[in-house]
Amino acid sequence: MSEVDRSERVCDAALTRAFSFLGKRWNGMLLASLGAGPAGFAELKRGLGISDSMLSDRLAELSRAGLVARTVDDGPPLSVSYTLTDAGAALRPALDVLAAWARENLTEERCSGQH
Repeated sequence: MSEVDRSERVCDAALTRAFSFLGKRWNGMLLASLGAGPAGFAELKRGLGISDSMLSDRLAELSRAGLVARTVDDGPPLSVSYTLTDAGAALRPALDVLAAWARENLTEERCSGQH
């Protein structure tokens, strides 16, 4: 067996950036939730069990990153909904594969350290 050159083990900067951003609490779950279609603030809050301020911060962050769009319908009644942009929707296949992998390989039991 040949010796592995360990000096070549450098993580791709884009992958590091993706995990740093998507791994931030709630970002991935918000994107996955919006993958089911547009949703209002209250619907997202109820579905995820997230506080108002955290949801507001995360939606603003995802919007700045170009992954989520905010749409205001003047009504009446006035309503605001959030939806994935094309860039956000492009993440859906990766999130689906990651979820399938986690269901199979990252069970609650394994995460808790109880075997």
